[in-house]
Amino acid sequence: MKIYRANILFTPTPEAFKVLEHGYVVVGDDGNVVDTYQTLPEQYANERVIDFGDRLLMPAMNDLHVHAPQYRNLGIAMDLELLPWLNAYTFPEETKYKDIGYAEKMYRRFVRDLWKMGTMRAAIFATIHPEATCLLADLLNEAGLGGMVGLVGMDRNGPDTLSNTVEEAVEGTKRVMEHTKNMPLISAIVTPRFIPSCTPEMMTALGELANEYKLPVQSHLSENQSEIAWVAELEPESTCYGDAYLRYNMFGQTPTLMAHCCYTSGEEFELMRKNGVFAVHCPTSNCNLGSGIAPIRRFLSAGVPVALGSDVSAGSGFSIFRVIHYTLQMSKMKWVHGGHKEAFLSLSEAFYLATKSGGSFFGKVGSFEPGYAFDALVVDDSDLNFDNYSIQHRLERYIYLGDDRQLTHRFCQGKEIPAPRIIE
Repeated sequence: MKIYRANILFTPTPEAFKVLEHGYVVVGDDGNVVDTYQTLPEQYANERVIDFGDRLLMPAMNDLHVHAPQYRNLGIAMDLELLPWLNAYTFPEETKYKDIGYAEKMYRRFVRDLWKMGTMRAAIFATIHPEATCLLADLLNEAGLGGMVGLVGMDRNGPDTLSNTVEEAVEGTKRVMEHTKNMPLISAIVTPRFIPSCTPEMMTALGELANEYKLPVQSHLSENQSEIAWVAELEPESTCYGDAYLRYNMFGQTPTLMAHCCYTSGEEFELMRKNGVFAVHCPTSNCNLGSGIAPIRRFLSAGVPVALGSDVSAGSGFSIFRVIHYTLQMSKMKWVHGGHKEAFLSLSEAFYLATKSGGSFFGKVGSFEPGYAFDALVVDDSDLNFDNYSIQHRLERYIYLGDDRQLTHRFCQGKEIPAPRIIE
């Protein structure tokens, strides 16, 4: 058992923070929260307390959409829209992961940067290469981080050097599933890149795989208007982009993440609500590629689950705190251009998306309620803080002004996580 003392804050509900100034959190030997207390109960009077003083203690970040093999492309080619960007930069870079030496060098840096920015769990796109995808799982497991790793299926509208057959995609995913079965915090996720990259045969096979083994699914949905028009041509029998995934049994038949959803409305919106499909909001990517603004308030009001994603490398950084920042800004732009009809998001709502809502895809993750995994960050904001700021305002100031330099401790499933090793 461990007991920590600090300025604790988390969001059991989206509506408000729970704040314990100089409070306590008790963590069991299983790495799960026993409970939080403003005053430590007498039963713990003789237990050692790890005191973080005036620092902030909060749930760790969860990244529900990130492309590990795009690490090297961070911060370049931001003057292109989605489809030209994929063809000119993304596909050529991902092809390089056939070389396991290159994959290890880049993936170690990727894992280090997840850790650096306070992301303890992530849903990750790898590439079509089974060996490199298993290596990525190994590196996450070695680091003590949690998440899901997907071998990408794609057999059309890409370069021949970045294409796998239906059999290769299915067998590669099974290999990742088998490889991760004894890893406590890492598992496989079925990953069709998106419908333009996958033939009906590929989609059918991956949908059958997901349902046979009860595997979750991740892909992209309604990110860009040109993409949506292309899907309508490729899948004329589908009534909308989301319906195409549904017809292939990958739209809520098992837990499902759909990134972007900038133009989701009507039937697609209702299908997401009915089937519990997560909309993964990636505001930095949506800005950089000129994609659009997702209707997050409408999703939340309708009960569609929402999480946040960095979408590296279309998103230009790993920090989910920065994604929270952009989420708030973009919701205000949606509010302005929507005639002030739907309220913009509050700080607690955006923080909830990054913690408890996103964490729920991994289980009881993202809060300090009893039974939740102790995934946590300690922030020393003394260089940002002034006298008389409330705990909540200190968090807000950190979200807008802070970075990894203020992160002093990182925990995943109760264990403190040191910096992962990289290679030059």
